[in-house]
Amino acid sequence: MGVAAVAAVLAVGGAAWIFATDGGEAGTRRAASPDPRIGCAAKGQVAGSGSTAQQNAMEHWIKQYGRACPGVQIRYNPLGSGAGVAQFMRGATAFGGTDGAVKPEDQTQWVCRGGYAINLPAVGGPIAVGYNLSGVDDLVLDAPTLAKIFDSEITKWNDPAIRALNPGAELPDLDIQPVHRSDGSGTTQNFTAYLAAAAPQHWPYTVSKEWPGKGGNSADGSENVAGAVTGAHGAIGYFELSFATKDKIPTVRINTGASEPVAPSPETASAGIATARVVGKGKDLSLQLDYTTQDPGAYPIVLVTYEVVCDTGNQPGTLPALKSFLTYTVSEAGQENLADIHYAPLPANIATRVHEVIRTLS
Repeated sequence: MGVAAVAAVLAVGGAAWIFATDGGEAGTRRAASPDPRIGCAAKGQVAGSGSTAQQNAMEHWIKQYGRACPGVQIRYNPLGSGAGVAQFMRGATAFGGTDGAVKPEDQTQWVCRGGYAINLPAVGGPIAVGYNLSGVDDLVLDAPTLAKIFDSEITKWNDPAIRALNPGAELPDLDIQPVHRSDGSGTTQNFTAYLAAAAPQHWPYTVSKEWPGKGGNSADGSENVAGAVTGAHGAIGYFELSFATKDKIPTVRINTGASEPVAPSPETASAGIATARVVGKGKDLSLQLDYTTQDPGAYPIVLVTYEVVCDTGNQPGTLPALKSFLTYTVSEAGQENLADIHYAPLPANIATRVHEVIRTLS
């Protein structure tokens, strides 16, 4: 009987574990051939948990890795960034997934036994701004205008600031209904970081996972924010691009000061991430995103998810499999099809540095 590893999601006690499972003979006939570019550990079990933003990417990676490496079991529990990092820090998992890099003051942890918790970029993605406005199929906004909309300073769709950015559009005299996340989220953190960096005079709030602005409506999770936008004429909200694509929600092109406004896509998000610089020390590869980039074709509202691991002091029993799996995720094989599921592959210069650090984990 052949082994065909497929991704499975099992709800246990309210948690949804993603893992690889044997598909049996029928699964073998349906499964694609294992990718020969994946280098396997002989055996092992690796558990991770954390970011929901990387959940679909993790499901894809676990499926592909499991086909090539049936002797290794990878499990990932998408609990959210905070919970995932907390589980890693107390030694419950081999890695934690997070949308916000672990800060330097939190990197010295007993779980690493003399080492440090480091951030390794894993995958990126655009945060789309979706809207519901009949008759307007192409909408351009900039950071100051978005800041005023989401802080209830601009309240009508025919406001002069919006008209100036969209001279040919038929903008109605209609109330704007901004929708933000009610729960703490990395999506909110990255969206507000963009507003704070690109429109500091109009967004005076501290960057946070909790929504700080005035007024507006709220919904729990990106899926429900997208649902609120589709359900109300005049609504506007922010969420990962996959939700806009799934629900056929038109998205805003961002006037960054480049020659043309930039639409969200995996390609433009990768170009935006490529303008980031590494600010972590030693083996830590925390990135500082350039939310004010004016590079042509670079979308500025992006997030990067990280895997948090020990630079040294990893559990010997899981280390070979951990290094094998993480090496695959940042390889060409691991990154090449991510755009198909609305993620932004890591720019080559960043992926190369992550690969170099993974080789040195001990």
